[in-house]
Amino acid sequence: MNVKGNIIDILNKRIFKGEVVIENGYISAIREVNHEVENYILPGFVDAHIHIESSMVVPSEFAKIAVVHGTVATVSDPHEIANVLGVKGVDFMIENGKKVPLKFNFGAPSCVPATSFESAGAIIDAADIKLMMENPDIKYLAEMMNYPGVLFDDEEVLKKIEHAKNNNKPIDGHAPGLRGDDVTKYIAAGISTDHECFTYDEALEKLQKGMKVLIREGSAAKNFEALIALLPEHFENMMFCSDDKHPDDLLLGHINQLCERAVAKGIDVFKVLQAACVNPVKHYNLEVGLLQKGDAADFILVDNLKEFNVLETYINGELVAKNGRKFCEICSF
Repeated sequence: MNVKGNIIDILNKRIFKGEVVIENGYISAIREVNHEVENYILPGFVDAHIHIESSMVVPSEFAKIAVVHGTVATVSDPHEIANVLGVKGVDFMIENGKKVPLKFNFGAPSCVPATSFESAGAIIDAADIKLMMENPDIKYLAEMMNYPGVLFDDEEVLKKIEHAKNNNKPIDGHAPGLRGDDVTKYIAAGISTDHECFTYDEALEKLQKGMKVLIREGSAAKNFEALIALLPEHFENMMFCSDDKHPDDLLLGHINQLCERAVAKGIDVFKVLQAACVNPVKHYNLEVGLLQKGDAADFILVDNLKEFNVLETYINGELVAKNGRKFCEICSF
């Protein structure tokens, strides 16, 4: 199967007329072809941090809406269901996500319960994290909300971090407002991201100290306007995420909306798309294609590079959404 369009080569910052050749779910070739096309082909969008449970639907239902907006993958923290059901809840999310083409990438919740003062339905301790980190379906250690535990060398917290390191899996952060020597120690523990920055200066400090900063714009917390000015200079170390996305908001759009807003501010489209498509895949070592020969055929067609209206979404070479129709109506899933 061949798909034609103006191909967006994000890594080399060029656009050319061409076609993507798909064989057995992978891109076997990308050819430059001099034909008249209006649409643009680019890698699919990735939500770099989201709690699927907050959408109030299971992963397989979330996917039916998300693919319409060009989302091909998520980095998902199943903290909420783990707080109720523990490891069994995480297993449920993983298995349910496998029912659909969208590529869910679940982490091991690091703070269940969130605090020692919370009455939760389950506990996930360091021994549980060790087993979860050995599971190939677990891609990372999810947000370390217990930053006081990191700062005061809590043995249980440090064990969880060590289990992630031993399995070469990234460690997500959660440290709103943490600055100075405290954030330096937090980062030194091996924590590589934060989606909780709410001011420009806080995010800048974390970026300068080697952290990846996620620009969060969800149904609850909204930090896009505070942080987007950092993207032009720090586009290699920033990503987009929702954190929480309620179903009525998801119906309106997803990461594609953030791309539209960023480009409207005059930010270079290649820098915007690097944050939206490339950086999460590279940071979390996701099995998601980046529109390169040999990659999984995960890409989208949009009508322009301003509004990013998604015309078609492909995952593993299969057309899973077209013109606003979700995949359950047009493919075998």
